[in-house]
Amino acid sequence: MKIANVETTKRLRQLTDELQQLESRLRLGGGPDKIERQHQQGKLTARERIALLLDKDSYQQEIGLLVAYDQYEGGAPGAGVVTVVGRVEGREVVVVANDATVKAGSWWPETIKKILRAQEIAMRSRVPIIYLVDSAGVNLPYQGGVFPGQYGAARIFYYNSIMRRYLKVPQISAVMGPCIAGGAYLPALSDIIIMVEGTSFMGLGGANLVKGATGQTIDNETLGGARTHNELSGVAHYRVADDQTCIEKIREFVSELPQSATAATIEPGEPLHPLEDLYDIIPEDHRQPYDVRKLLECLLDGGHLDEFQADYAKEMITGHARIRGIQVGVIANHRGMVRAPGGKPPRFGGIIYTESAEKVAYFIETCNRHQTPLLFVQDVSGFMVGSEAEHSGIIRAGARFVEAMATAVVPKIVLTVNHASGAGYYAMAGQGFDPDFIFSWPTGRMGVMEGDSAVQAVFGSQLEKLKKNGKSPDAALEAEMKKVRETYDMELDAKYAAARGFVDAVIAPEDTRLALELSLRTSQNYTGPHVGQFVLPQSIS
Repeated sequence: MKIANVETTKRLRQLTDELQQLESRLRLGGGPDKIERQHQQGKLTARERIALLLDKDSYQQEIGLLVAYDQYEGGAPGAGVVTVVGRVEGREVVVVANDATVKAGSWWPETIKKILRAQEIAMRSRVPIIYLVDSAGVNLPYQGGVFPGQYGAARIFYYNSIMRRYLKVPQISAVMGPCIAGGAYLPALSDIIIMVEGTSFMGLGGANLVKGATGQTIDNETLGGARTHNELSGVAHYRVADDQTCIEKIREFVSELPQSATAATIEPGEPLHPLEDLYDIIPEDHRQPYDVRKLLECLLDGGHLDEFQADYAKEMITGHARIRGIQVGVIANHRGMVRAPGGKPPRFGGIIYTESAEKVAYFIETCNRHQTPLLFVQDVSGFMVGSEAEHSGIIRAGARFVEAMATAVVPKIVLTVNHASGAGYYAMAGQGFDPDFIFSWPTGRMGVMEGDSAVQAVFGSQLEKLKKNGKSPDAALEAEMKKVRETYDMELDAKYAAARGFVDAVIAPEDTRLALELSLRTSQNYTGPHVGQFVLPQSIS
């Protein structure tokens, strides 16, 4: 039995180890040589700045670390920007820091995606956002994916403006290197601008562009350095001697902000089982069943779930619990066979049936009325199909589930632990429904369907015809089916989803409770409606 238990830990442990190795490499940015060059210029790196800024030993959650890691031949680690949710002086904040070790911090198309996501987190939760600017501007070979479009670079400045004028989200900008062309509007639309002597520059055009456009010869420091923008133009508000002093100043600003609403909590409790046990719970084969309640006992305070309708529609688990003292409504997919009442055929866990859709919709609406945030623990393979399901009204019930989830105004946090397939992924607060945060374990598998199901959908008729004629697939057909399976396996990988921004982060099981706590505390800074990227105040003045 001991050997079998060791075997079951292999998949999650191996995938977590691979993830952590990849993350360590990505955190080096452009590599040791570029880091050393940054230091020679008298500047700290983006990650060194963030480490000084955030409260020491406090948990921080990086957003989008894996974005673009498998694109540009590996030349854009982190898409050249570090986006983090953390704490400054005990207060939750969002930080956006250009990584100048990666192509001088220039903007790739994916850089825009990461900055916008960070801004949306700040807007939805009304927490301060801090920009540590050190960027050469648009990465010109990719300008077609950066400059135009509804979600191009202009959207950053649109969000700047909405936060400044209507949402009253504090925005602090520190220009700690170059800040060129349209990028200069980001600090200009912030509440506070700090510049560092000798290393920062802010201007719509650098000295070379000015000479080409006007014939004027001038150096960058005179054109747009820290002293120029503090003494002459008045664009900046503070001038500091170095990066360390700049970070100290930002921390002082945050400490001076009025206190915001905080999550209603009690003293944090410990889970019933250690987080390490999660490695023993997730099976080696993703198709195999496991005990989801044991998984929850590793995540919830005291392992306690006050289960709602525990005897009804058991393929869905709903109930009230606490995570590090914060009250949440939990919605999780049961895995394995479920005995149906009245001698009816057993049901498959991970599948949403008509009764379970109705049950969850009612639970969501109840939590919404009580202003209880929602945690979706995803391991869903989709909605049930077939004549019995259709005749029971599953489309109507599924629509009610989706509508209840989509229109709930409380914070929604998503954790994908295994499958996130089909319309079930949508109903369980998929990314398109704007959850406040969406995380995955390395075992997460996000897609329309699994590879074997895709093979059946694409080649089913062909295979059935061969079977009727007593024939088997030839080598060419086998190769085609294998290619489909391999493509699906690649695209179902949690890292693939993270590289495209479909999840905020892939997290290790042992970090899950801290990640959920920080997400819940951040989202509960704002007690108003959490719907879409932001909701404008009813009274706009």
